[in-house]
Amino acid sequence: MRILGMISGTSHDGIDVAVVDFELVGSVLEGRVGHTASTPYPDELRARLIAALPPAPTTLAEVCELDTLIGQSFAEAAAAAVAQGGPVDLIVSHGQTVYHWVEGAHALGTLQIGQPAWIAERTGAPVLSDVRIRDITAGGHGAPLVSVLDGLLLGAHEGGAGALNLGGISNMTVLRDGSLHAYDIGPANALIDAVVTSRGLNPRGFDEDGRIAASGRVDEKLLAELLDEPYYRLPAPKSTGKELFHLGYVDAAVARTGSAADDAGLVATLTELTVRTVAADVRAAGVGTLVVSGGGCRNPVIMDGLRTALPGVRVAPSDDFGAPADDKEAIAFALIGWLSAHGLPGTAPGGTGAAGPRILGTLTPGAGPLVLPAPLGEPPRSLVLAR
Repeated sequence: MRILGMISGTSHDGIDVAVVDFELVGSVLEGRVGHTASTPYPDELRARLIAALPPAPTTLAEVCELDTLIGQSFAEAAAAAVAQGGPVDLIVSHGQTVYHWVEGAHALGTLQIGQPAWIAERTGAPVLSDVRIRDITAGGHGAPLVSVLDGLLLGAHEGGAGALNLGGISNMTVLRDGSLHAYDIGPANALIDAVVTSRGLNPRGFDEDGRIAASGRVDEKLLAELLDEPYYRLPAPKSTGKELFHLGYVDAAVARTGSAADDAGLVATLTELTVRTVAADVRAAGVGTLVVSGGGCRNPVIMDGLRTALPGVRVAPSDDFGAPADDKEAIAFALIGWLSAHGLPGTAPGGTGAAGPRILGTLTPGAGPLVLPAPLGEPPRSLVLAR
């Protein structure tokens, strides 16, 4: 079954796609990763999206327009993927998260926009979307959903493994002795990107190759203030987002401490915040291997910082395990699509905190009748990815 996975993450910089051809061989699910790509949002659309995100006020009219415009952008990215990678049986669109409602350490709702009907109309393929909410209705956080891929890909890893994603928010799946738990650690690139964008340090909106952080000096007083965030002390499972970690959050911490850090020093401090929070949780997990994906794994300041802070832990990109680091989340949503199509849960309760596993998503039919494979009684025991 050929499935196209699509997502725009918490860095909201564009749309990642991956076409995966899945085949179940005995109890092993084999996935051949074909076409992958990343399509940036048009500058005007990205600016409108950023302006509408919490804590900024917005209107239902703006949400409606963004839902359409992002849906059309996803549709074009899907059409390009099909044109280059060949026809697919199903498209899974995560869409763009614009709000993740958490109160009292409980997720109460989540909103992803990017109307899937535009994708179905443009490609003729059925679309699975709105994949997080079913887990939340079962008491989970709806995140990190990539933990279902981590469990199948790394569950048998000797010595235990942590699967770390460094997107806007850092999240980690911990696999040890046959158990799995996962949660959001805190900001990875979210605060760095917010400062880089607001201060015009890079027109691309991020610290490319960590050059800004490498040129700055960490403000230890400001770092201590940032590390005192109560979220870090909450027990897992837990989830967070830009509702908490945004530019105003940084500005408030700077004002409280009277920090005189220049732009480079501020970026260096926020980069060290990512290193410290991740390293602390990896040490607590006691794993021997850390498998890293997401845009942050291309930042040598973060990666070198993690290797220095975690002596004795193998820190490696997910590419070494068959999942290209830049495409892992898109692959994960393709996997969720395969599971849902076969009537199998797409969540690991230990990863999200839900009362039990749930089949995920809402289906939008394509150009023809909706035809699903015969349901399976048991999920695969492992996943092997290849290109």
